[in-house]
Amino acid sequence: MTKQQLTFLDLFSGVGGFRLGLEKAGHRCIGFCEIDAKARESYKAIHNTENEVEMHDITTISDEFVRGIGRVDIIAGGFPCQAFSVAGKRKGFRDTRGTLFFEIARFAHILQPKYLFLENVKGLLNHDSGATFETILRTLDELGYNVEWQVLNSKNYVPQNRERVFIIGRLRGASTNQIFPITGEESQINFKSAKINSKGRKQQVVGNVNPSARGMNGNVFSSDAISPTITCNNGEGSKIMVPTQSKTTQVEKRIIVEGLLGKKFRSSSAVVSVNGLSPTLTTMGGGGQEPKILVREATKEGYSEAGPGDSINFSFPNSKKRRGRVGKKYAHTLLTGDQQAVVTEDFQIRRLTPMECWRLQAFPDEAFLAAKFGSREIAKTIIENKLDHYHCEYEQKMSDSSLYKQAGNSVTVAVIYDIAKRF
Repeated sequence: MTKQQLTFLDLFSGVGGFRLGLEKAGHRCIGFCEIDAKARESYKAIHNTENEVEMHDITTISDEFVRGIGRVDIIAGGFPCQAFSVAGKRKGFRDTRGTLFFEIARFAHILQPKYLFLENVKGLLNHDSGATFETILRTLDELGYNVEWQVLNSKNYVPQNRERVFIIGRLRGASTNQIFPITGEESQINFKSAKINSKGRKQQVVGNVNPSARGMNGNVFSSDAISPTITCNNGEGSKIMVPTQSKTTQVEKRIIVEGLLGKKFRSSSAVVSVNGLSPTLTTMGGGGQEPKILVREATKEGYSEAGPGDSINFSFPNSKKRRGRVGKKYAHTLLTGDQQAVVTEDFQIRRLTPMECWRLQAFPDEAFLAAKFGSREIAKTIIENKLDHYHCEYEQKMSDSSLYKQAGNSVTVAVIYDIAKRF
C-alpha cells in the first residue's frame, strides 16, 4: 500500500489491466475511456464503475468535457505506436495531431496530472528511426513533464516473455517520486504465483498445427515452460501440450527430417527443416542419446541443436539468412503471425484456455470469471463454491474469442503494480 492515495484516469483501458495494478497499489480510479464495446462490457463487469466518468471514442471528447473531469493525479494508458507527420523542426505537441498519443497529450495539457503512466511496445524506441520517440519526449517536455522510461519484461513477473516500454512523465514543480530504474530482485515475482495450470508451471511453445504454419491460433504450448507474448488473435486460442504415457510420440506438424548425421544415431541426429512433419521421437535413457533435432539455419555449422524444452522459430521458412531459430529453455517473443515451436518429450496438444491467457497477464481468476459471465457476483459465487465454470448453471456472456482478444490486448497487471506502488 502506498503512503498516499492518488486518483487516476484510465485511458485506452481495455478490460482494466492498468486499473487492477494501480488499485492494488492503493490508488483510485475516477474514470475510463475505451472505444471497443466488448472490452467496455468486460471492464464494467470486472470493476465497480458507479459514479465514474465513462468515455468511448477519445477523439470525440471535447476539451470542455475534459476540463469538467476535474483534478486527477495520474493519467494512465497504453497507446498505439504511430508515426507523426513532423512539420519543420518543431517536433512537439502540434506534430502529434491525428494520432492517439495526441489525445493523451491533450488530456495532459488540460488536466495537468502529477504523473503520466504510459505503455507501448519496445519497438516504439526505434520506430521511424527514433523520430517517433523523440517527438513524444519533446511533446511531454513542452507540456511541462520530466520523462523517464524503462523496458520491462513480463517474464520477471509471470511466465510470459513480453517486453514493453513504460514511460513515466512527472510534472515539474509537483511533488513526485522517481520511479525508474527498477532493477534486480525487486522486480521479480515467483513464477508459481501465476497459476498457469494445475501445477503452476511456466509455458512454452511446442509447434504450430496450422496448414500455413502461421498465426498464434496454431501455436502449441508445453505445460512446463515460458509462454510467448499473448496477443490478440481473432478468437483462435492458443494450444497446450498434454503429456501422455506412451514411449513413442510425434510432433503434429511443421518439422521434417532433412537427413542424418550418422545412421547409428537416428532421431538423436536428425536434421530438420522448418516445413513439414517431425520424425518420430523415441524416449531414450540418457547417455547422450536423448531425443535431439538439428534445426537448419544460416550459421557456420548449418544447424542448431534443439532438445526437449527448447523453442524453435519457424518464421520465414525459406530464408537462407535466418539464424537464431533455437531458443534454450525460453520461447521466443510471439506476436500475431509468428511461428514458434518447442521440442518436448510428449506431444499431445490442447489449447490454452481463455482463463490461462488471462492468468498469463496476471489477472485474478475472479476478474476473468466476471468478464466471462458478466457479473462480479457470479464470479465470487463460482470461486467461493469451487464450481467448474465450464459446466455450471450460469450463462456465458462473453465469447471465448472476445476473451482471448481481451487478454492479448491487455497489459500485465503484475508489472503495472510494481511500477504503481512507487508513486
